[in-house]
Amino acid sequence: MPDTIAAIDLGSNSFHLIVARLVNGHLQIVDRLREMVQLGAGLDKDHWLSEEAQNRALDCLARFGQRLRPMPGSRVRVVGTNTLRRARNRKEFLAQAETLLGHPVEIISGVEEARLIYLGVAHSTAVTEGRRLVLDIGGGSTELIIGERFEPLYLESLSVGCVSLTLDHFTSGKRETEMKEADLRAAELAVNLELEPIALAYRELGWDHAIGASGTIRALRDVVHAEGWCQEGISLDSLRRLRGALLETGKSSAMAERWRLEPARARVLTGGFAVLHSLCEALDIEHLQVSDGALREGVIYDLIGRIRHEDVRHRTVAMLSQRYGADNAQAERVSVTARQLLGQIAPHWGLENEACGDALEWAARLHEIGLAIAHNNYHRHGAYILEHADLPGFSRSDQAVLAALVRGHRRKFPRDVFASLPKGATTFARRLCVLLRLAVLLHRSRSRQPLPALQLIASGQNLKLSFPEEWLAGHPLTRADLEREAQYLKKAGFQLDILEAGGEGEASVLAADESVEWTLTS
Repeated sequence: MPDTIAAIDLGSNSFHLIVARLVNGHLQIVDRLREMVQLGAGLDKDHWLSEEAQNRALDCLARFGQRLRPMPGSRVRVVGTNTLRRARNRKEFLAQAETLLGHPVEIISGVEEARLIYLGVAHSTAVTEGRRLVLDIGGGSTELIIGERFEPLYLESLSVGCVSLTLDHFTSGKRETEMKEADLRAAELAVNLELEPIALAYRELGWDHAIGASGTIRALRDVVHAEGWCQEGISLDSLRRLRGALLETGKSSAMAERWRLEPARARVLTGGFAVLHSLCEALDIEHLQVSDGALREGVIYDLIGRIRHEDVRHRTVAMLSQRYGADNAQAERVSVTARQLLGQIAPHWGLENEACGDALEWAARLHEIGLAIAHNNYHRHGAYILEHADLPGFSRSDQAVLAALVRGHRRKFPRDVFASLPKGATTFARRLCVLLRLAVLLHRSRSRQPLPALQLIASGQNLKLSFPEEWLAGHPLTRADLEREAQYLKKAGFQLDILEAGGEGEASVLAADESVEWTLTS
């Protein structure tokens, strides 16, 4: 079905799949699947993901994959969060996961996770005036966002979650232990230590409505409702009463029986409680509404924005350009030429995907942001910014590709940088970089005069760039730059020939060494 879209949230506690349809511009949920995989419980102190946890996750993804594999890639987005951000052996796991799903997995930053959570909550709750504070307790992290309507204003991701806190304070290996006051105090202290640097700023910003998201918060709401301590949402008073009840009940097995919880949910309930209770006490939250929407809904709505060409990544690029004082006129010239070159050779180089054009344009618009730090090696400075900054809408793999393009747009072609890109990205990123290099070179003079009509032909690793007759003779600096560029590309495995179109056909005026045999790898 062409209007069907799907999102998967690979959380540290649960994996969620949501499938929806766009009906007359509105979202209609078709299917939801959730499994408490508790991936975060398999992460050891050295950040290695256990084989047992991987197998649980892969079994789940095999079931999800049956639902997703027939869908086109442009209609599916899969995101991984805290545990997959931290796992040192995630590369091997992701390769198997992507095979099972039939779609790539994006690892997103904590701040991007917070942005998507806010988007999901904002679309799942009634539109209200004033600011919202949104809290989401995941398995390995907790996100706090202040926003208005559909725009997040302040985002933070804390490195505490219901799974990680439970493992640190309420278990002894795999053995269930009796919860004690001292353990609960230690867990609450750990949350407060994480919260301390931002608590004052949040209180000063203020909000009109506080909203909780995630399965942990919904489970806590169900418990306080069942006890009759709060009839709507979660009150601070009900959390204080629940604290005593948790200590009284003791073990997670008893909690599961008392409150009719899934055993997997009961095992992490106390960790989730410690996070929420500490947040409400520290931030003076007297009452919390509870939202059914969270990260997966945010991913769905973000995907809809991309489909409708309302991609937040375009705004992020514009914001970066402004922040670092990029020369917009020069960026526009480079972008237009890069797009024109791409249009001529895209079918021959396998670059027809819209994502390739976007990546090339974004790199063209940001290739000079490193000048704000220093002119010397500014391509390296720009790449560092793009790789390490929090960029709304971009996954870590997106940022790695963008950083590689900016890093490689001048001087020596950095083969090692492209070799380290995520699986499947190396070939297309290298080819996009060649186009960016040519566009930057052709506009090195920063002249407002338009370029002549150019023709670029690609065959394998070979490129032929044709200029009108006598144009290069009138632009000796460009000719010298092209001669040097041919040598740079030769060392990277590309053959660049420069031609002039004359009255009797084309004649080669300069070329790289014809003996190059090294080829691209994916």
